[in-house]
Amino acid sequence: MLPTMFGAAPTQRVEDDAFVRGEANYLDDLTFPEMAFAVFVRSTEAHAALANIETADAASLPGVIGIFTSADAEADGLKPLRPTLEANPHTGERFNFAPQPLLATGYVRYVGEPIALIVAETLSQAMDAAEHVEIAYEYRDAVCDARRAIAADAPVVSSGMSSNVCFDFALGDHDAVEQALAGAFAVAELDVTNHRIITNPMEPRGIIGVFDTDTSRFTAHVSSQKLHTIRDSVANALGVSVDHVRFTAPEVGGNFGAKNFVYPEYALMLWSARKVGRPVKWMATRSEVFLADHQARDHHASAKLALDETGRFLALKIESVANVGAYLVSTGGVQSGQYAHLPGAVYDIPAIGLHIKGAITNTAPVGVTRGPGFAEAVNVMERLIDAAARQFNFDRADLRRKNMFRSSRMPVRNAFGQIVDSGHFVETFDIALDEADVAGFPDRRRQSLEANRLRGLGYAYHIKGTGGDPAENVEISFEPDRSVILKTGTHSTGQGHATTFPQIVGGLLGIDPEGIRLMQADTDLLPLGGGSASSRSTYMAGSAMWHACQSVIAQGRSIAADMLDVVPDQIDLTDGLFVAKGTNKTAAIYDVAAQAHARGAPLKAYAAWTREAMTFPNGAHVVEVELDRQTGEVSIVRYTAVDDYGHVVNPTVIEGQIHGAIAQGIGQALIERTIYDEETGQLLSGSFMDYAMPRADDMPPFVLGFHGTACTTNPLGVKGSGEAGAIAAYPAIHNAVQDALSTVGSAEIDAPITPEKIWHILQDIDGAESRNTDDISCVKF
Repeated sequence: MLPTMFGAAPTQRVEDDAFVRGEANYLDDLTFPEMAFAVFVRSTEAHAALANIETADAASLPGVIGIFTSADAEADGLKPLRPTLEANPHTGERFNFAPQPLLATGYVRYVGEPIALIVAETLSQAMDAAEHVEIAYEYRDAVCDARRAIAADAPVVSSGMSSNVCFDFALGDHDAVEQALAGAFAVAELDVTNHRIITNPMEPRGIIGVFDTDTSRFTAHVSSQKLHTIRDSVANALGVSVDHVRFTAPEVGGNFGAKNFVYPEYALMLWSARKVGRPVKWMATRSEVFLADHQARDHHASAKLALDETGRFLALKIESVANVGAYLVSTGGVQSGQYAHLPGAVYDIPAIGLHIKGAITNTAPVGVTRGPGFAEAVNVMERLIDAAARQFNFDRADLRRKNMFRSSRMPVRNAFGQIVDSGHFVETFDIALDEADVAGFPDRRRQSLEANRLRGLGYAYHIKGTGGDPAENVEISFEPDRSVILKTGTHSTGQGHATTFPQIVGGLLGIDPEGIRLMQADTDLLPLGGGSASSRSTYMAGSAMWHACQSVIAQGRSIAADMLDVVPDQIDLTDGLFVAKGTNKTAAIYDVAAQAHARGAPLKAYAAWTREAMTFPNGAHVVEVELDRQTGEVSIVRYTAVDDYGHVVNPTVIEGQIHGAIAQGIGQALIERTIYDEETGQLLSGSFMDYAMPRADDMPPFVLGFHGTACTTNPLGVKGSGEAGAIAAYPAIHNAVQDALSTVGSAEIDAPITPEKIWHILQDIDGAESRNTDDISCVKF
């Protein structure tokens, strides 16, 4: 079942023609008269005092316009960056952190931290000058692992802080949890590490800073996904009002969370443009993406699940440690909000106890990627259920089905009080199992064994709260040329807004979406905007569109009533026509708009909408893998996903989002991992030579299905769709590999699940078997 809006069809995206023809403009395509170029000198050390910064030789080189350090920034009154959330929303306790300096001040705290900014006539000249800046370091001990960082004897990362503990809090009824654990028939235990990854959008971050001396106004042209919020942070760092700062974005070549929050480079480019009196451009190199972009995940959990003799869940206990990185960006909010929202929310667990600590470390700051917090929670739950099934001989599917909230109970409230408004969990799970032909899996497993391969089956049921920033706004106006302009405070970074947003407005007003022109990605267009984070755009902007359209209809109804000589209550809007009930009198909405213009009051509506709840997309992903016993290669041979995204605006757009998110989940499960040297803090996976990304031949064919239930928290009934695959794919693949290995008696394996790891496990198993038999022909292959 696929509930759609306005009979939505799987139409192609209208913006793709320009992309495939190379006609779209990205940040690096922009140029301005007299534009200068910037390069950053970044720390080569993870933890050190800055004894001296020598820039004289670099400043004397041809083309160098200026070289700036923290002393220059402080002299001009620039302020450090602060996180978007500074206190725990549950307890009110302030997070323990040091603000992030725009340029390293006194100390460096991670490899890649910016120390000096060079502005030159050309990029090559700026790069040459960077090679001549000499920095003297006084080395300090580094700590990169979060669990080690919170130990009493760990080196303290930030001066002025007594420890590296950024936050430490507990939620839930811990007494009830301990009682349930003590009296349970079975207690499954599992340590789960959700390892750190680098997001690597195709287009690196960048910014062109412009300063207008006549108006004293800054303009930032930036590749970002959240313009208004970043603008406000940059204005604070510059010490000016938000009215003096404008942020705008051309096409954005992907984000996935890396472009969600403010970075030092953004304020520094605007400041340097004012300093040198010229536009200044900075584009990150791929090396800077690895070193200085906000990274993601890096979360460890020790979990226990109590069950009765029938397999009913009695209690869930989770002890977690999250890596914050050198500076607090968003991790506090993710872990105190998103991670703490939905532990076990698909499953009816009477008692849940969560204890989580956050650690400051000598690593790049941890931000977000698809499904932040929720992915970590789902990973713990779904892998823990499989562990319980293995440890106590339960059927994995039955264990899930038995404990899922029933659709008849919707809306449901979890143990932390979080309400999920809609969803058919059991039904969606069963549809996924049918689509995946789980009944035929034993035959396929036997066939794989005959080919000397191990086949495994894995499940994961995902859920996420989507909504992001709680307010959004739009403006709709009918123009004299019979076109319609739609302005939004969120903007596309690849999601297809130019297709779906006009579809929404066109459907609500009964007009052709092709006549609707989308204007976005400019903080001057509208007073606020929450960006495209947290799968919020269709939900938040779409709800604002609904309210704006109701206003347009009300205005039009009044004008149409005059035109048709009836009272407004007699007027309905149907398929773009205002119709007088009980008559054959009609007035096209465009004619009504023309009449409004003639009266001097154009048909126009602004709507700001503030959400009271989130949407909860959910669904079941079923994965089959084969392991090659000779090489350890892991092949995903079947991937089935059945998801609930509520009402669907455009199935084609959603399928593209699912494909991309699954690809990222596959990457984390099988090949991606960020590695820091624990002693030196050096990033060992700092390039594509050392950090693998999923490619086309890593992707299986996808079988996608939809089992939507209308969301009740917004007038469109939609749910966010951008992150599910990244949440579900990782634990589903992990569970499938564990299932394959369980046939030969393997223990738990850590991700990424590389061929080398599998090969060593199988070699150890085969070696043990050969040592335990006198007949080599009995060795199990």
